[in-house]
Amino acid sequence: MATSEASLIWGGRYLQEAKQQKVEQLLQLKDEIHETLVDNTDLGILQNLADEQLLDRIRAITAQIIERRRIVVTSNMREQLHSQVMAELRGYGPVQALLDDPTITEIMVNGPRQVYVERAGKLQKTAVVFSDDAHVRRIVEKIIAPLGRWIDESSPMVDARLPDGSRVNAIIPPLSINGPCVTIRKFAEEPLTPRDLISFGTLTEQMAQFLQACVEAQLNLIVSGGTGSGKTSTLNVLSSFIPLDERIVTIEDAAELQLRQEHVVALETRPPNLEATGEVTVRQLVRNALRMRPDRIIVGEVRGEEALDMLQAMNTGHDGSMTTAHTNSPRDTLSRLETMALMAGTELPSRAIREQIVGALHLIVHQSRFRDGSRKITHITEVQGMEGDTIILQDIYRYEQHGVDEQSKVIGEHVCTGLRPQFADALLTQGIELPPELFSAWTQEA
Repeated sequence: MATSEASLIWGGRYLQEAKQQKVEQLLQLKDEIHETLVDNTDLGILQNLADEQLLDRIRAITAQIIERRRIVVTSNMREQLHSQVMAELRGYGPVQALLDDPTITEIMVNGPRQVYVERAGKLQKTAVVFSDDAHVRRIVEKIIAPLGRWIDESSPMVDARLPDGSRVNAIIPPLSINGPCVTIRKFAEEPLTPRDLISFGTLTEQMAQFLQACVEAQLNLIVSGGTGSGKTSTLNVLSSFIPLDERIVTIEDAAELQLRQEHVVALETRPPNLEATGEVTVRQLVRNALRMRPDRIIVGEVRGEEALDMLQAMNTGHDGSMTTAHTNSPRDTLSRLETMALMAGTELPSRAIREQIVGALHLIVHQSRFRDGSRKITHITEVQGMEGDTIILQDIYRYEQHGVDEQSKVIGEHVCTGLRPQFADALLTQGIELPPELFSAWTQEA
């Protein structure tokens, strides 16, 4: 190895080690400032201080500690320390700055020393770190405590939400080998609109017009897709088409739907308490919702035996109901619904369950996340009926991918199959006329 090449390698290692030492020094300083402030001030007083008053105390303690330890800290580092301590007291510690960043859609904490974010559909590693495992645990407990939830070795997983509706999942050792892991799915302060999805290339204007007509006509539909494909965002947009004079009951594990209507009753599941009692499941809430005189029932996601109750609700006069499910394709959605319905423990034969699905479901809206980070509705599929033991599906719209360009962007187009849905005449009887051009075969790049 040449001398110059070896020097570059060793120089790089030295800079990396120096940078790591500086990070560790700042973490230790931040922890000392935080502990000093908490130890010397009553917690009630801290909570009642205005932000500027609290910041003045943080500045004073920072100056005292730096002077006592006789270390050199630049003005930029001081400001960084002040904001970090402020975030510990008034926010969610190291991740607060990420939560405040509007360009970030997801935060992934893989133990105390590794934090990733998603921006524009792409994962990026950040410089954010926690002091140790206990520090991550404190932030998790700060999130879940107001919701009456807890996490410990006996119950090492938890789902929760932030005050703004962002979804939080946490898992700790012994289930998580790398230390406490936290995933935060952020939601925009302003809910997405159909126009937003059109501008993103998620769907076309014609597709949005068609879906609006289907929602207004009280057709039952399911939004399917993989993890992170944007199902909940699409469900939010579809729910915005519901007329304002209808009563809506939403059911979720962790409330995250952002409905704009006024007459909305939001229900949320409850985990068992420390005595392993008091659990309230999605299935129980679906059954209870039927007694609440709903015009629409929206279940955030079906993932188990509650699928049977949802299908029965759709089959018993609660038209216009909506839900989401994790699946790979419209056809897979039917198989998964059948499997989940069987989890209810009934002795129903497969054909009976399929008949329930056909009687309940009108439309499958399938969404996918592509490698370039874009999210697109790849299928709008009508559930037409049964032929023998097979459920007949017919695509009304679909997305056809042709490849990727030099920047790894997906190349493809939304396509209208040119087929008119069977329920079009039923919509007409309700005064909803679908323009013929919605079903004229066309393609549109997306």
